[in-house]
Amino acid sequence: MKVRVAGVIKEGNRVLTLRYNYGGVDVFALPGGNLEFGEELKEALKREYFEEIQIDIKVGEELLTAEVIREGEQTLHQIFECSINKGVPILNPAETTSLEVCWLEIDRIKEYNLYPNINIYLGEIDLANKYVGVIEQKWF
Repeated sequence: MKVRVAGVIKEGNRVLTLRYNYGGVDVFALPGGNLEFGEELKEALKREYFEEIQIDIKVGEELLTAEVIREGEQTLHQIFECSINKGVPILNPAETTSLEVCWLEIDRIKEYNLYPNINIYLGEIDLANKYVGVIEQKWF
């Protein structure tokens, strides 16, 4: 099983994502990535944000845990509330294949292909430490 950390950075009614395009379909991912051996969850998330979009973040409490099971592969997603300590999100092409940094409106988030697919949970007020189980993830 893989463990992937991701962060939710909100500014007003918007959430920070990275846009990818697979087979002509836009997919918006919460920034983050897989752990390296021996790495703690919050440190991995800080590393991923710095590598991919060159910002220093503060990692807050865990918002939710979700699982994706697909073709002999299982990923446990640990999603944390985050905020920007320093910097402006700018892609680092040496560390990511994403096409751009995108701020998506939370009240329209269900219109987007989100990875992980936690669209329905982002508008909830009391999200802290919620286990949502196996989520349906579209693949393109």
